Amino acid sequence: MRGDVAAPLDHRVRPAAGEPEGALVLLHGRGADEHDLYGLLDLIDPERRLLGLTAGGPLALPPGGRHWYVVPRVGFPDPPTFAASYDRLAALLDATGVPVERTVVGGFSQGAVMSWALALGPDRPAPAGVIALSGFIPTVPGWSFPGRPLRAYIAHGSHDPVISVDYGREARDRLQDAGADVTYRESPIAHAIDPAVLRELPDWLSRGFTGS
Repeated sequence: MRGDVAAPLDHRVRPAAGEPEGALVLLHGRGADEHDLYGLLDLIDPERRLLGLTAGGPLALPPGGRHWYVVPRVGFPDPPTFAASYDRLAALLDATGVPVERTVVGGFSQGAVMSWALALGPDRPAPAGVIALSGFIPTVPGWSFPGRPLRAYIAHGSHDPVISVDYGREARDRLQDAGADVTYRESPIAHAIDPAVLRELPDWLSRGFTGS
């Protein structure tokens, strides 16, 4: 999928403590911005082994904040705005100086959707892993699920009124059927990130780079 790759997205960078072993890219949910998940970089990668980066969506839409795409209905992003964000995010990942194969991309809500898109996009190399928090694998003309093996961490609230937990379960099943290494966590919460997930992610992330 190729849109019009415009100016680089607004983003924040958290340097690694030394030579980066890889990169961790986190994408915010609808109505937030590149500052929203920045604090999670140190929580998930406390030893700063990785280059950390958070990016801001290119769209300013009601009710405010930044957005990655227009939402006609849940599960089906608006194709033109999705394509534009997809291409700009791909360009940003390619410009980090870290190979995509050594990059974990993740996010919450819309950010999780874009993370799935980047991780599974048939025109993209597979990343080191994907963290999908309360999102879904998108259905968009011109973008398809290639069924590639992938290391993935999926978390979803069983009481989520915004993006149904069924989407998280569907992503788990589709990835497992494709031979992916999937960690799935379901919590009795609404549309939010479970603190227990944040306590678990550092070990999950570390094991992906040590091979242990």
